[in-house]
Amino acid sequence: MTTLDDATHRPAVRIPFPVVDEVARHCLQDEEPETVHIEVHLPGPLDPPRLRKAFTEALRRHPRILMREAPGPWYRRRYEWELTQEPDVEVVTFPAPGRDALRDARTRALTEAPPLALSPPIRLEVVRTANGAVLFLTINHTALDGPACLRVLATAAEIYGGKDNSPAAPPLRTAEAEAPTEAAPSNWTPPARVAPGTPDPSPGNGMLVADLPLPHRPKGAPYTVNDQLMVTTALTLAHWNREHGTRPRPLRITMPVDDRPRDTTMPIGNGTRLVEVPFAPDELTTHDMPALLRRTARRTRALKSLPRPQLGHGAALLTAPVLPVPWRAALTRALRRAAAPWTSTTLLSNIGRIPYPLDFGEEAGRAHAVWFSAPARMPRGLTVTTASTAGRLHLALRWSRTLLGPGDGAHLRDLFEHYLHTTEVTR
Repeated sequence: MTTLDDATHRPAVRIPFPVVDEVARHCLQDEEPETVHIEVHLPGPLDPPRLRKAFTEALRRHPRILMREAPGPWYRRRYEWELTQEPDVEVVTFPAPGRDALRDARTRALTEAPPLALSPPIRLEVVRTANGAVLFLTINHTALDGPACLRVLATAAEIYGGKDNSPAAPPLRTAEAEAPTEAAPSNWTPPARVAPGTPDPSPGNGMLVADLPLPHRPKGAPYTVNDQLMVTTALTLAHWNREHGTRPRPLRITMPVDDRPRDTTMPIGNGTRLVEVPFAPDELTTHDMPALLRRTARRTRALKSLPRPQLGHGAALLTAPVLPVPWRAALTRALRRAAAPWTSTTLLSNIGRIPYPLDFGEEAGRAHAVWFSAPARMPRGLTVTTASTAGRLHLALRWSRTLLGPGDGAHLRDLFEHYLHTTEVTR
């Protein structure tokens, strides 16, 4: 018979770091923390004890999130996650309200990563506002990604408010477009970099969020809103680089693809795979927008359908547990520096329509805006993240301060809004 004391002293379950986690762990930098930020706006207030209880229960229902980096000798050949029964720290906090509370919470989300040594490597800050409450979920990207943590937050909303927060059915897609016939730009050519703007003197990331109308898409169009956002991002950066006197070069835009289910069976962790969508310089004009959208749709559809490891075959080889992790870390960082010229121009992470109501009950209400942002370390130096809630597009631009400044972010937002409108073709 197993006693409570036996269960308390049972060895903790350990899980080797997956490839994505190990590569991220090797390349950590204090100057630009690898955080993902999720910002959820609610119309009403939240009760602190009740929310803490609901969120803690949600963590228990998704036990894979209750983890910390296990200690080990320097010569170990794997990093390991150690699963815990309960959080090591208080995850939910309520900072003092004030005029700059939202700004300060966004700053913390970019500059202070939850430590890997404490379970779970996330934190939830609740900022009280005159119009309700804003949830700031900050994630250490070495361990977890945004969609996984959004699943946990949806569970917490259901526990807190007693409302069904099951995911909506995914949108129906049109029939497959024809196979591409034109040659895409080679991935062996170093792509364009985002031209420097007016950088800040301090290191780290800056961010700007915007609330935009969703782009119109004709019924039955052979492209998706994601394709419109991909074209918008490419045209925005081509325009920005022209303004800054950069010689035209092919663009490559990294696009995360997430095939996981959105229900309670969703695997928690870093679950997206990365593909790269290329654009030749002469393609990036608005002269024939329908053709550009169709061509982009064919590329993104083909890339999504290809089976591929999350970070490619090279990363799996690099993380094979043959050498001690400090040696593999040094090799990984050296290869990352050497490969910098071939790193994609930027990353576009389109979460799409938020699949959960994020309904916290009668008093707090349902989320009416949700923003995400992904890390923006050099050499990319800029990431674009989008999500849609309540019929609006929520855009987050995040940049490395060594590349861009706040004024640059505002100008890029204006360019993005302009080109998003140009994708609203009616033929």
